Amino acid sequence: MDTTEDKILGGRVILHQPADGYRAAIDPVLLAAAVPTKPGDRALDLGCGVGAAMLCLATRVKDVAVDGLELQLDLALLAQQNIQANGLADRVRVFEGDLLNPPDDLVADSYTQVFANPPYITEDRGHPPPNVSKRTAHVEGEARLFDWVDTALNFCRPKGTVCFIYRADRLADVLGALEGKAGEIEIIPLWPKPGVPAKRVIIRARKAIKTPLSLDYGLVLHEGAGEGGDYSESAKKVLNGEIGI
Repeated sequence: MDTTEDKILGGRVILHQPADGYRAAIDPVLLAAAVPTKPGDRALDLGCGVGAAMLCLATRVKDVAVDGLELQLDLALLAQQNIQANGLADRVRVFEGDLLNPPDDLVADSYTQVFANPPYITEDRGHPPPNVSKRTAHVEGEARLFDWVDTALNFCRPKGTVCFIYRADRLADVLGALEGKAGEIEIIPLWPKPGVPAKRVIIRARKAIKTPLSLDYGLVLHEGAGEGGDYSESAKKVLNGEIGI
């Protein structure tokens, strides 16, 4: 498999990833920025791919331990390579496996935060990407959205946090999967530009908490109303790892 060496989080994270197929963009960086982690916490990245989100989190927050679970062996091996390249092998690990049958190394109720960027396309919609890796990342397989949310809650400690980045038009599905199991739900819209509807949202919730839902102001990603445009100042700070969401 041909790979490229890229850098994210303002150049602080080295990322080897496939030249073709699924490639990390800004979503994992935004997801990691939304995980409310502090030093000493243990976090789990479900469907970690080559490790972009978990490496961003471990780089931004010192002394946090992060585990990743990845279904595709080739991506899990690249994640391990990236852990080594970033000098984080002492507190970041990756496991190859299926979230429907996770490895025994991952223990229920043991993580203060669990986060994920689940596949967002159902099998009956659109045209799936021909590349197997990209299709696995984008199209739901045996594990449906409910399974992703349920697994995240299973591994999360009571009163711990689960965090997802997902399509705005499927927000109701995420909320339905969380109903009765988590509270203090925060919905954080990611606005492409001022005046443009959000296409993605971050959903953050606490396990076994009954506090009502809240809608956050959100993050505007780009300046200006026309085509193109630079990242907004707030988005730049998030993508460079200077602030969280």
